[in-house]
Amino acid sequence: MIVSKVLLKDLIANHLKQENGLNEVLELTLNAMMKHERSLHLEGADGNKGNGYRPGRVYGHGKLLELRIPRDRNGEFYPKVLALLRSQQAETDKLVSALYGQGLTQSQVGEVFERLYGRHYSSSQVGRMIEWMREDVAEWNSRPLEGRYPVVFIDALWVNVRRDSVKKEAFYVVLGVKEDRTREVLAISHQPVESATGWEMLLQELKARGLSSVGLMVADGLSGLEEAVAKAYPGSDFQRCVTHVKRRVLARVRTEDKPRLAEDLRGVFATDRPDDTPEKGWQRWQSLCRKWQGKYRRFSRLQTDPLYRACFT
Repeated sequence: MIVSKVLLKDLIANHLKQENGLNEVLELTLNAMMKHERSLHLEGADGNKGNGYRPGRVYGHGKLLELRIPRDRNGEFYPKVLALLRSQQAETDKLVSALYGQGLTQSQVGEVFERLYGRHYSSSQVGRMIEWMREDVAEWNSRPLEGRYPVVFIDALWVNVRRDSVKKEAFYVVLGVKEDRTREVLAISHQPVESATGWEMLLQELKARGLSSVGLMVADGLSGLEEAVAKAYPGSDFQRCVTHVKRRVLARVRTEDKPRLAEDLRGVFATDRPDDTPEKGWQRWQSLCRKWQGKYRRFSRLQTDPLYRACFT
């Protein structure tokens, strides 16, 4: 039987009127496009052949599309149309995550999507997308780590989180510097408040994932944090983050004095001196304290404070 274009058009139009009809047509169309794209990819390929299909899923028109993704024997083929769909899905996922993180409910997120895209995502659909993202994050947060990082930075970010109400809660962030000087985010852990105990728990989790040695741990001045680091990595050096040091010092002066003090602090913690030593840095710190103690008496105590002395050891 030969099907004319007019008859085919009518068949498709009638099918689209059925429940989930549009999605079924999208699935058929995308599957056919990917199969044809594989045929083009294999033309002239020496020794490479088709190797069946694998299941896949993407969102289309607010619902999940179940696809049959063609494979090749050499594992070289990846459909371009699928890459475009995944990019769109990734943007959708990021938007869902951002809106949910700002305190919107799943129903409210669905309403935003309806206004933006002209289609409605139900609470259950948004919930599934959020759950998939949580699974991806959990998998990433449990991946194996390298055995040693020369430098590790730890700090907490404060982000709005909805529970009974929307309040800021702590997200523990661990950033490692590798031997080749590239950086890698090692972990992000969500806990309502920041504490030394919370950091110790997270550092023990890093050890369980394979991180056995840290050369230098850089952190802020949270009470008890240095002791928590020493328990998890007793052989590591500990250094207070210079940015946090500067913030603590700047908080001690009036607003109109902050620019001049900030300039003096840049001179104390300058990193462009090849012949610099910890002792020279400590001397610069004492000179700064002497300069400012005439106007702010607190600086006389900072001049010999062990907390700041540790920044230059």
